[in-house]
Amino acid sequence: MTSAALWLVGIPVVLFLYSYLAYPFLLGVVAAFKPRPTRYGDPDRWPSISISLPAYNEERSIGVTLESLLRLDYPAGMIHVLVVSDGSTDGTDDVVRGFADRGVELLRLPRRAGKTAAENAAARRLRGEIVVNTDATIRIPPEALKPLVRAFQDPTVGAASGRDISVGNAAEEGNRGESAYVGYEMWLRGLETRIGSIVGASGCFYAIRRALVADLFPEALSRDFAAPLTAREAGFRTVSVEEAICYVPRAMSLRTEYRRKVRTMARGLETLWYKRALMNPFVYGRFAWMLISHKLCRWLGHLTLPLALAGLALLSPASPVAAGLLGLTAVGLLIGATALAWPTDRRVPIPIALCGFVVVVSIAALVAWAKALRGERNPMWEPTRRPAGTA
Repeated sequence: MTSAALWLVGIPVVLFLYSYLAYPFLLGVVAAFKPRPTRYGDPDRWPSISISLPAYNEERSIGVTLESLLRLDYPAGMIHVLVVSDGSTDGTDDVVRGFADRGVELLRLPRRAGKTAAENAAARRLRGEIVVNTDATIRIPPEALKPLVRAFQDPTVGAASGRDISVGNAAEEGNRGESAYVGYEMWLRGLETRIGSIVGASGCFYAIRRALVADLFPEALSRDFAAPLTAREAGFRTVSVEEAICYVPRAMSLRTEYRRKVRTMARGLETLWYKRALMNPFVYGRFAWMLISHKLCRWLGHLTLPLALAGLALLSPASPVAAGLLGLTAVGLLIGATALAWPTDRRVPIPIALCGFVVVVSIAALVAWAKALRGERNPMWEPTRRPAGTA
């Protein structure tokens, strides 16, 4: 029984250590032998751009977002902004109509169908050679668009992802753990870019060649995660562009972050299963290894966490170390529960914020796995209500 219990504890530990530490280390080793990527200057002709912006009940944020998009540094007349209102019931549509004389187009869906359905509808109205996807609550600096588009001068690039920067009032928000995670993820995408292709794009700010945009993508899946996968299927790679910054306001509470994590992970698992052929290393080689390491191993680590708890429980009667670890786990869960209940208008101590974020992610992952294994589809979109972003 001791041997079996050790295996139960060891499985998630090995998965997490590999995906979060060993995998980046291996990427760094490979990247050290790769030449620095080519830095492109301005092209002779900038391609036309369509900016796709799905929105649901974003009356409070959409005006500021559109103002920031219209200030982007890009040749005049080369940007087409399309807002898809996903059956909004507030004043979102009226705000967007107020920008019609400045070239902003509104596409209203008669009923709410979800973000991917909105993006499918947008695909039929896009006019640009490059499609830029963004959200209603993030802010893109004026100088960030051109670096994203420059990446497409490389004919091997099918999609390009911006670099998220998590922002917010750290003195008031309880979700500061999100910032550390976002920074780690952006660093990891930089390493992946060095050796070939990233395996997931930023849903807040990414671009893709118009020819790769399908208008009948399954509505329960995640387009931003699927973009690099679709590009790879077509023989292209996807890169992360460090200079293409977008500011992403943090969710104001861990409860909000929990709901977002459940939704994004469940859709991510469904998307990975839909594109599972890309995990075949005999066909897709290094990309398959990266996809398995970055995505599947992480998610499997969360799925197997209950096994570790069972293993510790079995070992505890005879092992003070196992009993201590089980006790620490209980304390961690208590701290996480405290962080979830913490008011958003009070300062949350950093240890509680970090511990709470880890616990929330783990619980959300288990719920997402349960949804995916039950075959429960998640087409409906509940946007994360965030505070006003940084322009």
